[in-house]
Amino acid sequence: MPAGCVSRNVESVVRAWAVAVCARGPGPPEGAVAGCVCVPRVCVCGARARNKLSPRRPPPIPAGCTFEEATDPAVPCEYSQAQYDDFQWEQVHIHPGTRAPADLPHGSYLMVNASQHAPGQRAHVIFQSLSENDTHCVQFSYFLYSRDGHSPGTLGIYVRVNGGPLGSAVWNMTGSHGRQWHQAELAVSTFWPNEYQVLFEALISPDRRGYMGLDDILLLSYPCAKAPHFSRLGDVEVNAGQNASFQCMAAGRAAEAERFLLQRQSGALVPAAGVRHISHRRFLATFPLAAVGRSEQDLYRCMSQAPRGAGVSNFAELIVKEPPTPIAPPQLLRAGPTYLIIQLNTNSIIGDGPIVRKEIEYRMARGPWAEVHAVSLQTYKLWHLDPDTEYEISVLLTRPGEGGTGRPGPPLVSRTKCAEPMRAPKGLAFAEIQARQLTLQWEPLGYNVTRCHTYTVSLCYHYTPGSGHNQTIRECVKMERGVSRHTIKNLLPYRNVNVRLVLTNPEGRKEGKEVIFQTDEDVPGGIAAESLTFTPLEDMIFLKWEEPQEPNGLITQYEISYQSIESSDPAVNVPGPRRTISKLRNETYHVFSNLHPGTTYLFSVRARTGKGFGQAALTEITTNISAPSFDYADMPSPLGESENTITVLLRPAQGRGAPISVYQVIVEEERPRRLRREPGSQDCFPVPLTFDTALARGLVHYFGAELMASSLPEAMPFTVGDNQTYRGFWNPPLEPRKAYLIYFQATSHLKGETRLNCIRIARKAACKESKQPLEVSQRSEEMGLILGICAGGLAVLILLLGAIIIIIRKGRDHYAYSYYPKPAGMTKATVNSRQEKTHMMSTADRSFTDRSTLQEDERLGLSFVQAHGYSPRGDQRSGGVTEASSLLGGSPRRPCGRKGSPYHTGQLHPAVRVADLLQHINQMKTAEGYGFKQEYESFFEGWDATKKKDKVKSGRQEPMPAYDRHRVKLHPMLGDPDADYVNANYVDIRINREDSLVPDAAGVDALGTTRGWLWPQGGSGVCQSVFFASGLWG
Repeated sequence: MPAGCVSRNVESVVRAWAVAVCARGPGPPEGAVAGCVCVPRVCVCGARARNKLSPRRPPPIPAGCTFEEATDPAVPCEYSQAQYDDFQWEQVHIHPGTRAPADLPHGSYLMVNASQHAPGQRAHVIFQSLSENDTHCVQFSYFLYSRDGHSPGTLGIYVRVNGGPLGSAVWNMTGSHGRQWHQAELAVSTFWPNEYQVLFEALISPDRRGYMGLDDILLLSYPCAKAPHFSRLGDVEVNAGQNASFQCMAAGRAAEAERFLLQRQSGALVPAAGVRHISHRRFLATFPLAAVGRSEQDLYRCMSQAPRGAGVSNFAELIVKEPPTPIAPPQLLRAGPTYLIIQLNTNSIIGDGPIVRKEIEYRMARGPWAEVHAVSLQTYKLWHLDPDTEYEISVLLTRPGEGGTGRPGPPLVSRTKCAEPMRAPKGLAFAEIQARQLTLQWEPLGYNVTRCHTYTVSLCYHYTPGSGHNQTIRECVKMERGVSRHTIKNLLPYRNVNVRLVLTNPEGRKEGKEVIFQTDEDVPGGIAAESLTFTPLEDMIFLKWEEPQEPNGLITQYEISYQSIESSDPAVNVPGPRRTISKLRNETYHVFSNLHPGTTYLFSVRARTGKGFGQAALTEITTNISAPSFDYADMPSPLGESENTITVLLRPAQGRGAPISVYQVIVEEERPRRLRREPGSQDCFPVPLTFDTALARGLVHYFGAELMASSLPEAMPFTVGDNQTYRGFWNPPLEPRKAYLIYFQATSHLKGETRLNCIRIARKAACKESKQPLEVSQRSEEMGLILGICAGGLAVLILLLGAIIIIIRKGRDHYAYSYYPKPAGMTKATVNSRQEKTHMMSTADRSFTDRSTLQEDERLGLSFVQAHGYSPRGDQRSGGVTEASSLLGGSPRRPCGRKGSPYHTGQLHPAVRVADLLQHINQMKTAEGYGFKQEYESFFEGWDATKKKDKVKSGRQEPMPAYDRHRVKLHPMLGDPDADYVNANYVDIRINREDSLVPDAAGVDALGTTRGWLWPQGGSGVCQSVFFASGLWG
């Protein structure tokens, strides 16, 4: 074999070297190049012969490093330099012609120059983790050379399993071995799922001369030929203090210089006690460990070391078990004069199981002897003991294996009994009973009863604090020797106390019969404040309480007192009178009514027994506030109206339990066919909306004004649409062509509560547009059909009512109103039902077509008379259709752009229909120089014989003559002779067949008579009127 070559196995070599076919045999084949080494059928050459042979590459192996990756990237190499060492391995590429030291061989490999590092420095190179399922071999080549024969250092190999510690080197080589490569193998018997890493270490020697090299690290898929493979090493378990032994079985050929070691994971090495050859390829190495303890418990593995390689087994654990010892002493279950029954109490132990045998060791406390009894159960009875003698009893436990018996556990020190007492004390009775203590007495005791000189008399009692408590108070009091009387203190009143006497000595006890005593009554304890539960409403409070936790007797009644102590309503007097209510013992609740809203009441509740009242429980409860109330009997008439504004009267609301915080005026656009909302029944407006916000959201209402409560001390007018801003809310002008509903809202706030109420106070109708005659004609035809159907039904009703009306009218002179005297000469005319039907249909036909959607369900308004004349039924009125007025305060619908009064001062006008009365009144209010006064003065001469100018004296009219039939006279009041006066006159109006109202000068009416009274309002000349109809409307 030529110098400079090393035998290699081509199946594991991954390099770019030249390959030639060799003849069988150990010598080089014919034509082999110097510097090559032959193995069976293959010759592998070094780097010096790389360019002298024709290339022929074997298939690549997936694992290993040939360090030729720089020239052949197809061959992978996975390794890393450690970062914790002193220096790094150097990868070199030396080829012919390369300037390099002559001591270094050609090729690519890892190299360490010892002369460049200090003695003792280390360099580590780590290869990838391996996790193999079958037998394998790690093969590598190394180079150790120094020209003068000194050692450059030590090359060591470590095998780290599962990322654990390195331990000690499994193989190492030192010294100078010539200027050539040497091959070694590493047989690692660690398999999946475990993994391991191979680490190569270069340690610089003190000589610091020469070179160390590492090349061709390959993973082979078959067993190593130069290193033995260990079989799987199993765990070893022994008891502490006993000897342990590992048996390592290996397969392969062991060299004479082979060393077998047991390596601990921490790094300690144990040499083999002997190696026994089982066959020519199997041998057994034995590693004894003497008297092992817990400190020797660790992971161990077998190793073989030789210059040509090393074998490493898997890690096995040395398990050192501690013999068990009980932690607690045995428990005494029963003691007698001659025996003790104990429980072993071996649930908690020190050491390891399993427990295979239990024993009891006992001895006298002062005796020299001891006995051991085997026990098979958890309890054991010791016989033939001396009475009143102290014993020490311990438990011994044994686990499997030699030396498995542990030390005795803690001893139980117990004494046998004396003779059992004869009986318990007798004669237990009370000497005095109070509410919170009992004084008891009993017979004295003698030796014939105790049967022992050491004894104790205990007085034990128990009682339950109350019916709602599950806890029972128990206590035992030991008496001094010779005492036969005792007082039990700190008891609860009216409780049953169970008392018994107990005689005890070291050998036993005797308990007497339980006797029941009852303490006396006392005043009850206070009712717990937290038991008071209540539900406040606006004008009532529901209060509930619980029985006192300490009734201290039989509850006979409850007393509840309450009074108002604080209120936000100034109308409530605080503090109010104190009221008291008594309830029976089984009544623990009460409903307090007729309370004031927003008022705080102080309640006190206390219980009573036969001894008196107990402490009262106090609580303060505040009733809820109520929504404010308005002083609007009905929707008021507007004070004034224009195309863009409407003036309404705002009256202050009345707070109920809380003062008024703020007022709001809400304007809502009235839309066709929308759900009608009656005043007082609609939902209020809790969320303020400015005009711009409502416009942006497409809502039909907005807040036109917000007023502080202080700004409305009394009723005042307010103009909706005055283009002003009130507390951030703009009051824009109203659009003439739209109908609006005006709402007035009041809000109260108190302690987080908010209540609000709103009411509709006005309606502004839209201005009337001219309608096409065709539309009017069509609506008239439709309404005529509807009214025809209605008239047919009414005709039957009118015929039936005709007779009744005649009878009533005949007796009217006898049952007329006492307030209104009947004018002389007034007669009743028989009602013609046909004429009345025609009159009603004609009136409805003319008024129906102009009613708005909101006014369809309102009552028909009554018309006021025009001063002179009336229009015949067939007369055509100018202006087309007239819209009906609302009796709920809404304004009439009028033509767009029309202003002022339709009548000139003093000018007469036609008669007024009933449906047009309110419109006529509103027109006269806004007219200049024409009103009720002018109408009254323009009546026919002779209609009012007493018409004259009244003389005013002290703000009232002079008394009128007694014969004045038009004067309204009230019932007199006691002590006031002028109480019958009111500034009002009667007006007689007759209704003719032509559906008109005219003054009746003669006092005779063909269809019926309507009476009303007029009185002036202020100084404006506008009169108020109230009509009373007789006859048909009687």
